[in-house]
Amino acid sequence: MSDKNKRDSLYAGFKTEIDKFVFDDNVADVFDDMIHRSVPGYDAIIVMIGVLVERYAKSGTSCYDLGASLGAVTLEMEKNLKERDCRIVAVDNSAAMVQRLQKIVNSDDRITAVEVRQEDIRDTQINNASVVVLNFTLQFIPLDERGEIIQNIYDGLLPGAIFVLSEKIAFPDNRENDFQIDMHHEFKKLHGYSDLEISQKRTALENVLIPDTQATQLERLRQAGFQQVYVWFQCFNFISVVAIK
Repeated sequence: MSDKNKRDSLYAGFKTEIDKFVFDDNVADVFDDMIHRSVPGYDAIIVMIGVLVERYAKSGTSCYDLGASLGAVTLEMEKNLKERDCRIVAVDNSAAMVQRLQKIVNSDDRITAVEVRQEDIRDTQINNASVVVLNFTLQFIPLDERGEIIQNIYDGLLPGAIFVLSEKIAFPDNRENDFQIDMHHEFKKLHGYSDLEISQKRTALENVLIPDTQATQLERLRQAGFQQVYVWFQCFNFISVVAIK
């Protein structure tokens, strides 16, 4: 069975102790199913990133997929670059993810100019970039290190280039925050997760995935130097933002 057909049941059985969530082999095996059943609008975000790449990627430049996991963004980039001479750099710090992504890239002779790196995105140097995507990754970085990552991205982008940031968010109003979380859980139930799975996964992610508010994210982008910052997608407590240098 391929990774894309493996169903996520990692938290289906009762656990007396719940370890912190990590992107290990077990997660990588079911990641495709996990993210599609956990993130509302995920497919739409991936396809629309392709639209943005088609519009903004420039020949002779680099496109970065930071926190690439199994390469959904990388593959969408490659598909929409068409005949343009661009280099795609796919970065992830998980050995399990990188190993699988490299196999995906190697198995398709239509995929060209994709460099897969096992690397912490905090160490990635962004150079000559027309597109950078950070898809549901910054939320796993310590809060006090997020600004530096955004600044590094801004500094490595060419004028007129874009940065796409997709994240889970928190809301300053407690009632709205509770509503959005509740609706997210309803989405997960609709896609086959039990109350037990939702509860145990939430415990595993506590203090691992720490969401910012939308206002904090937008202000961080503006502080880095972005003048045009637009929220182009939201579904419950998940958003995607495009920032233009």
